[in-house]
Amino acid sequence: MPVPKIGVPETKTGSEKRYISVDKKFWIGHSFALVWMIFSIIISLPWLNDLSQIISMPLAILVIAGIGYIPGYINAFIVVSLLLDRQPPYKTLSPNEPVTIVIACMNEEKVIANTLCYVKNQDYIGEIQVIVVDNASSDKTSIVDQRAGERLGLDLKVLYEENPGKYNALNKALGYIKTDYAITLDADTLLHRSAVRYIVSRIKSAPENVCAVAGAVLVRNSRQNLLARLQEWDYFLGIASIKRMQGLYQGTLVAQGAFSIYKVDALKLVDGWPNAIGEDIVLTWNFLKNGLKVYFEPLAVAFTEVPITLRHLARQRSRWARGMIEALKIVKPWQHPIKYVRYLTGINLVMPFLDIVFTFCWMPGLILALFGIFWIVGPMTLFVLPLALVLNYILYNYQRYVFRKLELRIRKNFLGFILYVLIYQMLMSPMSVWGYIQELFLLKRVWK
Repeated sequence: MPVPKIGVPETKTGSEKRYISVDKKFWIGHSFALVWMIFSIIISLPWLNDLSQIISMPLAILVIAGIGYIPGYINAFIVVSLLLDRQPPYKTLSPNEPVTIVIACMNEEKVIANTLCYVKNQDYIGEIQVIVVDNASSDKTSIVDQRAGERLGLDLKVLYEENPGKYNALNKALGYIKTDYAITLDADTLLHRSAVRYIVSRIKSAPENVCAVAGAVLVRNSRQNLLARLQEWDYFLGIASIKRMQGLYQGTLVAQGAFSIYKVDALKLVDGWPNAIGEDIVLTWNFLKNGLKVYFEPLAVAFTEVPITLRHLARQRSRWARGMIEALKIVKPWQHPIKYVRYLTGINLVMPFLDIVFTFCWMPGLILALFGIFWIVGPMTLFVLPLALVLNYILYNYQRYVFRKLELRIRKNFLGFILYVLIYQMLMSPMSVWGYIQELFLLKRVWK
């Protein structure tokens, strides 16, 4: 598969190089996805009839739609969109715009100094100011980051926010930012040496109504255990594919707080970060609601630590799911002025349904299949695997190009990939369902 060269203008040498507008890509993707779903429905009719004899036709349609039809449609749309994607060229690869990096911390004395060291080693030629906000830490975070800043010669300001909550810490910093652009960075996230240069290049090269750009966040502790290895592929392929597709349609749905850049005027326009457990999700949707656009930059890479226990992973993913519901409650999909964003956010309306079906139908069906009972899971369900493998192959080739460009090496993690394809969703869907339940009953919010 030919891989597009990011940031390099393409020479049109025939029909294969012909420009395809975003609108045409959008409808081509939907057309292919519709054809795929019709084909899936036709070949699944015997399965549908058999299952309807057991649980009734309406329930059988809901179950198979949740297992196959809807996920197949979404994946087919993503596959075609990624095949048609061509990252627009940069206007500059050496921006010198002053930027502020904001790091919200809570009990991060063990990692903050290393994070600041990677900030210092950026190849960015512009001025970098750093604001670290100690959010009610009980350790020596403030002392450690102040000393590290002095030792590294950083232009660093340390603030203290006594009210717990990441949104409080970030809003505290907003009043002290003097630059036009602000980058948020998690305290345990390490920047590739060109990360700031690429993310500033993208926002400077984007249209005026692009107010934020999400960076590419990958896993740096994948050698700790098998759970981290699974997540390495999720960040490398799954999350990256979604963000690339959303960025193509000018509506990346999460400019994640772990590493993203924002126009400060846009932050002030929406009154900063909202009081939400998914503050970065709701913030991004508030941008989109105001007709602003959000991009994704795959070459702006940062590496973060992922949970290495099921308990911590469940907390994280349930928090993400809960943040999505918060955003849906605050900004309805049909309220977005950009039609592509209406579709992208509309997908989130069906995600709880898909997670519930997967958790309470597909997983019990898998157990039945182990005993030779193929009511729900059987040979027909394997039909979704080829599309998933094609999607992962496309992303792997693209990410391989990104890594070569950044002089990085893809770690060998074959076992992690096999388990990622086969069982990862069996972890994610129940964790997401728990997040939906937390939001439904308005349970206590936990930042970390």
